[in-house]
Amino acid sequence: MEKDFWDWNKLRVAWCRDGSEINSDCAVILIHGFGASKEHWRNNQPIIGKVIETYAIDLIGFGESSQPKSTLKGEHIEEKSFEYCFDNWSKQIETFCKKIVKKPVILIGNSIGGVIALNTAKKLKNQCIRVICIDCAQRTMDDKRLYEQSITMRLLRPALKQLVRQRFISENLFKNLAKPSFIEKILQIAYPSGSNIDNELIQLLYKPTQRPLAAEAFRGFINLFDDLLAPQIMKGFTHPVDLIWGEKDPWEPIEEAHKWYSSIPCIKTLEIIYDAGHCPHDEFPDEVNSILLKIIQQAT
Repeated sequence: MEKDFWDWNKLRVAWCRDGSEINSDCAVILIHGFGASKEHWRNNQPIIGKVIETYAIDLIGFGESSQPKSTLKGEHIEEKSFEYCFDNWSKQIETFCKKIVKKPVILIGNSIGGVIALNTAKKLKNQCIRVICIDCAQRTMDDKRLYEQSITMRLLRPALKQLVRQRFISENLFKNLAKPSFIEKILQIAYPSGSNIDNELIQLLYKPTQRPLAAEAFRGFINLFDDLLAPQIMKGFTHPVDLIWGEKDPWEPIEEAHKWYSSIPCIKTLEIIYDAGHCPHDEFPDEVNSILLKIIQQAT
């Protein structure tokens, strides 16, 4: 596996590649979810890389990529600060595809990586040939879905927004969450079968949280109250989309995936991974890899 760094807008972006020796006409880009990194594709990239050139990239704020100070809407933009949002992360992936990959791409994203993949596809236009979303983030707490929340939540929303904007609040919350013991508890929820929860996984999630500005991406993310929604992006979408979903995802209900599949024309397939949770690509990699390879071979 080849590993490297790339400078983007004065920020450092970490990426890795498998299959560079394969003379493929297109490439696969793997986009991780919140709190994860390129290493979260540890059980997928080497397999996919045997048939097609495959990249995994760390989003700004995660993994080994730069973790700049967060700027929220309405705040003064400081030098070297970054607005953590779906459009900026999409611009990162878009530019990476144009400057580094330089060929048509299939975008594969897990969780928020799915939203980023969809939005990047719109920016890339013909350079993207397909999008695969694995348990795509549904973003139920977005302002645009506030009508679905309880009256209590609607009333508390303004105060909650002001509270989490405070850096001392987000930093202290992050410190309490960024511990191996807590990460393991979250993984037991995210991976209901318990499969592949090991020390390697815990450490690859824990290590980036110990960098000096790791809390900044957390602050930026928890303040995304009004950002892109996947169905919004897919309205009039011209790229074919495939969904892969964990049956027991505790955060992104399978019922919503069925709703998307039945109502959004660009979605061509929905594959359910039984007994899997939010990250089926890592919980049941053999099953997911088989599906991914089938889709990739059909697309190329």
